[in-house]
Amino acid sequence: MLSRIVSTVGSAGLEPVVVAKPDSPLPKVDCRVLSEPQEPRHPLTGLLAALRSSAGRGVVAIACDMPLVPASVLNWIGQIEADVAVCEVNGELEPLLGRYSPAVADAIEGALADGMSMRETVRSLDPYVIEESRLARFADPARIVFNVNSPEDVAAAEDLLAGRTDRFARYVRRFTGVVRRGER
Repeated sequence: MLSRIVSTVGSAGLEPVVVAKPDSPLPKVDCRVLSEPQEPRHPLTGLLAALRSSAGRGVVAIACDMPLVPASVLNWIGQIEADVAVCEVNGELEPLLGRYSPAVADAIEGALADGMSMRETVRSLDPYVIEESRLARFADPARIVFNVNSPEDVAAAEDLLAGRTDRFARYVRRFTGVVRRGER
Protein backbone atom coordinates (compact mmCIF):
# COMPACT_ATOMS: atom_id res chain seq x y z
CA MET A 1 0.00 0.00 0.00
CA LEU A 2 2.80 2.42 0.87
CA SER A 3 4.50 1.86 -2.49
CA ARG A 4 1.24 2.66 -4.26
CA ILE A 5 0.88 5.93 -2.35
CA VAL A 6 4.51 6.92 -3.02
CA SER A 7 3.91 6.27 -6.72
CA THR A 8 0.69 8.31 -6.68
CA VAL A 9 2.42 11.25 -4.97
CA GLY A 10 5.16 11.17 -7.60
CA SER A 11 2.56 11.01 -10.38
CA ALA A 12 0.97 14.14 -8.90
CA GLY A 13 4.22 16.01 -9.54
CA LEU A 14 5.04 16.16 -5.85
CA GLU A 15 8.14 14.93 -4.03
CA PRO A 16 7.19 11.82 -2.06
CA VAL A 17 8.53 11.72 1.50
CA VAL A 18 7.59 8.99 3.96
CA VAL A 19 7.48 9.96 7.64
CA ALA A 20 7.57 7.06 10.11
CA LYS A 21 8.70 6.04 13.57
CA PRO A 22 12.29 4.74 13.65
CA ASP A 23 11.08 1.20 14.43
CA SER A 24 8.43 1.07 11.68
CA PRO A 25 8.81 -1.93 9.38
CA LEU A 26 8.80 -0.18 6.01
CA PRO A 27 9.09 -1.76 2.58
CA LYS A 28 11.84 -0.44 0.36
CA VAL A 29 10.53 2.80 -1.16
CA ASP A 30 12.07 5.02 -3.79
CA CYS A 31 11.93 8.28 -1.85
CA ARG A 32 13.29 10.07 1.18
CA VAL A 33 12.26 8.60 4.55
CA LEU A 34 12.12 10.83 7.62
CA SER A 35 12.19 9.48 11.14
CA GLU A 36 9.77 11.18 13.47
CA PRO A 37 10.36 11.13 17.24
CA GLN A 38 9.41 7.87 18.94
CA GLU A 39 7.16 9.75 21.35
CA PRO A 40 4.50 10.91 21.39
CA ARG A 41 2.67 8.43 19.21
CA HIS A 42 0.36 10.88 17.48
CA PRO A 43 -0.25 11.78 13.83
CA LEU A 44 0.70 15.38 14.59
CA THR A 45 4.25 14.17 15.30
CA GLY A 46 4.69 13.00 11.71
CA LEU A 47 3.09 16.11 10.26
CA LEU A 48 5.34 18.32 12.37
CA ALA A 49 8.43 16.36 11.27
CA ALA A 50 7.43 16.84 7.63
CA LEU A 51 6.86 20.57 8.11
CA ARG A 52 10.15 21.06 9.96
CA SER A 53 12.07 19.38 7.13
CA SER A 54 10.19 21.02 4.24
CA ALA A 55 12.69 23.86 3.69
CA GLY A 56 9.92 26.43 3.99
CA ARG A 57 7.60 24.76 1.46
CA GLY A 58 4.07 23.58 2.07
CA VAL A 59 3.39 19.91 2.71
CA VAL A 60 0.65 17.83 1.11
CA ALA A 61 -0.26 15.17 3.65
CA ILE A 62 -1.74 11.80 2.74
CA ALA A 63 -2.19 8.97 5.22
CA CYS A 64 -0.47 5.67 4.43
CA ASP A 65 -3.85 3.94 4.67
CA MET A 66 -5.52 5.94 1.85
CA PRO A 67 -4.48 4.07 -1.33
CA LEU A 68 -7.36 5.29 -3.50
CA VAL A 69 -6.58 9.01 -3.61
CA PRO A 70 -6.05 10.00 -7.26
CA ALA A 71 -2.88 11.85 -8.22
CA SER A 72 -5.04 14.62 -9.66
CA VAL A 73 -6.50 15.29 -6.20
CA LEU A 74 -3.05 15.53 -4.63
CA ASN A 75 -1.85 17.85 -7.38
CA TRP A 76 -4.90 20.09 -6.92
CA ILE A 77 -4.59 20.17 -3.12
CA GLY A 78 -0.93 21.10 -3.48
CA GLN A 79 -1.92 24.22 -5.40
CA ILE A 80 -4.33 25.56 -2.78
CA GLU A 81 -2.94 28.72 -1.23
CA ALA A 82 -4.02 28.47 2.39
CA ASP A 83 -2.10 27.82 5.58
CA VAL A 84 -4.23 24.71 6.08
CA ALA A 85 -6.57 23.07 3.57
CA VAL A 86 -8.25 19.77 4.44
CA CYS A 87 -10.94 17.61 2.92
CA GLU A 88 -14.30 17.04 4.58
CA VAL A 89 -16.41 14.01 3.71
CA ASN A 90 -19.61 12.89 5.45
CA GLY A 91 -19.24 15.80 7.87
CA GLU A 92 -15.79 14.64 9.05
CA LEU A 93 -12.55 16.49 8.50
CA GLU A 94 -9.87 14.33 6.92
CA PRO A 95 -6.73 15.98 8.34
CA LEU A 96 -4.40 13.50 6.68
CA LEU A 97 -5.56 14.50 3.23
CA GLY A 98 -4.66 18.13 3.01
CA ARG A 99 -2.06 20.83 2.64
CA TYR A 100 -0.16 22.49 5.48
CA SER A 101 2.06 25.55 5.42
CA PRO A 102 5.18 25.78 7.59
CA ALA A 103 3.49 28.85 9.11
CA VAL A 104 1.36 26.50 11.26
CA ALA A 105 4.24 24.35 12.57
CA ASP A 106 4.51 26.19 15.90
CA ALA A 107 0.75 25.95 16.47
CA ILE A 108 0.86 22.22 15.70
CA GLU A 109 3.75 21.78 18.11
CA GLY A 110 1.74 23.58 20.82
CA ALA A 111 -1.34 21.44 20.13
CA LEU A 112 0.80 18.31 20.36
CA ALA A 113 2.22 19.46 23.71
CA ASP A 114 -1.34 20.15 24.91
CA GLY A 115 -2.48 16.65 23.91
CA MET A 116 -5.04 17.86 21.39
CA SER A 117 -6.48 15.40 18.88
CA MET A 118 -5.63 15.71 15.21
CA ARG A 119 -9.10 16.94 14.22
CA GLU A 120 -9.30 19.33 17.17
CA THR A 121 -5.93 20.78 16.18
CA VAL A 122 -6.91 21.22 12.55
CA ARG A 123 -10.18 22.91 13.53
CA SER A 124 -8.20 25.33 15.73
CA LEU A 125 -6.09 26.31 12.70
CA ASP A 126 -9.15 27.69 10.87
CA PRO A 127 -8.64 25.52 7.79
CA TYR A 128 -9.88 26.06 4.29
CA VAL A 129 -12.34 23.16 4.08
CA ILE A 130 -12.44 21.27 0.79
CA GLU A 131 -16.05 20.22 0.55
CA GLU A 132 -17.33 16.99 -0.94
CA SER A 133 -18.76 18.78 -3.96
CA ARG A 134 -15.25 19.94 -4.91
CA LEU A 135 -13.79 16.45 -4.42
CA ALA A 136 -16.61 14.92 -6.46
CA ARG A 137 -15.13 16.50 -9.60
CA PHE A 138 -12.36 13.90 -9.34
CA ALA A 139 -14.15 10.79 -8.04
CA ASP A 140 -16.61 9.63 -5.41
CA PRO A 141 -15.48 11.43 -2.21
CA ALA A 142 -16.08 8.29 -0.11
CA ARG A 143 -13.71 6.42 -2.41
CA ILE A 144 -11.09 9.17 -2.30
CA VAL A 145 -10.86 9.20 1.51
CA PHE A 146 -11.36 5.47 2.00
CA ASN A 147 -9.08 4.17 4.77
CA VAL A 148 -7.69 0.65 4.78
CA ASN A 149 -7.43 -0.52 8.38
CA SER A 150 -8.75 -4.09 8.40
CA PRO A 151 -8.93 -7.19 6.20
CA GLU A 152 -12.48 -6.15 5.20
CA ASP A 153 -11.12 -2.77 4.12
CA VAL A 154 -8.41 -4.45 2.03
CA ALA A 155 -11.06 -6.53 0.25
CA ALA A 156 -13.20 -3.43 -0.40
CA ALA A 157 -10.19 -1.52 -1.80
CA GLU A 158 -9.27 -4.46 -4.02
CA ASP A 159 -12.86 -4.51 -5.32
CA LEU A 160 -12.64 -0.84 -6.22
CA LEU A 161 -9.30 -1.20 -7.94
CA ALA A 162 -10.69 -4.12 -9.96
CA GLY A 163 -13.77 -2.13 -10.94
CA ARG A 164 -16.17 -4.11 -8.75
CA THR A 165 -18.17 -1.23 -7.30
CA ASP A 166 -21.35 -3.06 -6.24
CA ARG A 167 -19.72 -4.84 -3.32
CA PHE A 168 -17.93 -1.64 -2.30
CA ALA A 169 -21.25 0.26 -2.30
CA ARG A 170 -22.73 -2.37 0.04
CA TYR A 171 -19.63 -2.09 2.24
CA VAL A 172 -19.94 1.71 2.47
CA ARG A 173 -23.67 1.52 3.27
CA ARG A 174 -22.93 -1.03 5.96
CA PHE A 175 -20.23 1.01 7.69
CA THR A 176 -21.04 4.66 6.97
CA GLY A 177 -22.63 6.13 10.03
CA VAL A 178 -22.48 2.83 11.90
CA VAL A 179 -18.77 2.40 12.41
CA ARG A 180 -16.88 5.70 12.56
CA ARG A 181 -13.17 5.86 12.26
CA GLY A 182 -11.35 6.80 15.42
CA GLU A 183 -9.42 10.02 15.79
CA ARG A 184 -6.26 10.02 13.79
